[in-house]
Amino acid sequence: MSADLKAFIAQYAPFTEDELNDIAGRFKKRSIKKNEFLLDKGAVCKDLVFVQEGCLRLYYVAEEIEISVWFAFKNSSAIDIYSFISEKPTGYFLQAIEDSEVLYLPKSELTKLYITQPKTQQWMRCFWEDAILTLLDRFTALQRDSAEQRYLDLLTKPPYIQKIPQKYLASFIGVTPTSLSRIRKNIR
Repeated sequence: MSADLKAFIAQYAPFTEDELNDIAGRFKKRSIKKNEFLLDKGAVCKDLVFVQEGCLRLYYVAEEIEISVWFAFKNSSAIDIYSFISEKPTGYFLQAIEDSEVLYLPKSELTKLYITQPKTQQWMRCFWEDAILTLLDRFTALQRDSAEQRYLDLLTKPPYIQKIPQKYLASFIGVTPTSLSRIRKNIR
């Protein structure tokens, strides 16, 4: 199974090689075409997704406008945390913004791992903590920083600038595509 997936898991908890092989072996592989959805609004998020190749976008629609809230690049995860934990329908869409290869772990398999490999509870606790801290940083930036500062912050993250269409970047930093064009022009 994927060495990248094992490294991703191992950053959160100390597993033996056999334990990592067992966990990674429970992930299933899926190819997703550009613009294909892994999760639709109203469905329940039942999978923890690991991106092997490509890029995914988590977004919602408000007043007919798509608002991007999360991007998952190679060797990172994609999930609607609220729906996954609560088992309630999601208000989000999870879509491939380029052809992608993902590995996914169904929640039912994760629940089995909690029993057979108790360290998976530590893995997921640390994973949730990391996700929550990232979301808090993002929320704070949206409240505290100017749109120009949020864009400048994105410039320090090459995958965002290289892979994400401008209209998605604009919604991610909380501006219209026209405003983003103005910000970019002023920075040059």
